Order: sequence, then C-alpha cells, then structure tokens
Amino acid sequence: MRDLYIKNGQGFVVVYSLTNHQTFQDIKTMKELITRVKGTERVPILLVANKVDLEHQREVSHSEGSSLAQQWGCPFIEASAKQRTNVNEMFAEIVREMNFTPDSEKKSYCCCILL
Repeated sequence: MRDLYIKNGQGFVVVYSLTNHQTFQDIKTMKELITRVKGTERVPILLVANKVDLEHQREVSHSEGSSLAQQWGCPFIEASAKQRTNVNEMFAEIVREMNFTPDSEKKSYCCCILL
C-alpha cells in the first residue's frame, strides 16, 4: 500500500525529529524507498527537521541535516509543528520543488513549415 502512495506521489516531505537521532537514520531508508519506487533520483523532496522548539533536547545538529539535504540535492528546513514555525514555508517550498523543471528537461519546440 505504501509503495502505491509513493508511486502516485508528486512530492515528498521527509520529516525527522531533531530530538531523536534514530529518526534521522530512519529517513535515509525512506529516501531510498522513494527513489526505488519512483525509479529515479529526480524526485521533489523537502527534508524537514521537526521540533525546533525543543532546542535544549537536540540530538541532530543543523549541519547534519543541512549536509544530508545537500547530498540528496533538496532543500532543508527546520520547523516546529507545535509552534507552527516554518510550517507554511515548508508547504510553499515543496510546491516550488514540484513545479521546478531543470532546463535540461524542458521541451524545446521546433517549428517546420512546408510550402
């Protein structure tokens, strides 16, 4: 069932808790599953570190999240669902990712006129 949701998905927000390092490890498996099911590395993904309001309990550094996002070639946001920090920005960013088409993938149209 999960594979079907992934196959039909157009963009993915991959979230981990910055207060639990295990969740940071688990998302790597999720990313692999997404790329396997979609059959391509070019999938709109946004990496989100949740619970930024619990800074004093942080187990995953900002640089770890940022570095992973850079490896994946996707944006990275730290957010707090509880305090609604960066929640709107998160959805706006995944929509931007879904709407982005690299120049190399844009179709060029050629016109040929026969007289």
